[in-house]
Amino acid sequence: MLRQIDSRVRYLVKRLEELKIVDYSPQQEGKIYFGAWFELENDAGERVRYRIVGKDELDTKLGYITIDSPMARALIGKQVDDEVVVQTPSGPKEWYINEIRYTPFENPSASVTD
Repeated sequence: MLRQIDSRVRYLVKRLEELKIVDYSPQQEGKIYFGAWFELENDAGERVRYRIVGKDELDTKLGYITIDSPMARALIGKQVDDEVVVQTPSGPKEWYINEIRYTPFENPSASVTD
């Protein structure tokens, strides 16, 4: 048990040394980049909300996806009303971008219901 704790502490210390603070830039407004919250919709009307984060912040319950994920890679630089095709293990999925923001949604969960 102590060995696992020691290993985890070393890992976290190393990660802290590598961390970079990413400042928000007004130039990002209207496009999806690291840190963006956004809402997507598919042809069936299913809506989901996500935020692009670093790998240490991954939390699917909150809709946080990593910058390295296929979804994030497909969305970087896109804007509202763009259509994106995301390659998934079950095949390509099409999504439309409804909203982009750099402040949290009131309901941060990935699934959106009205």
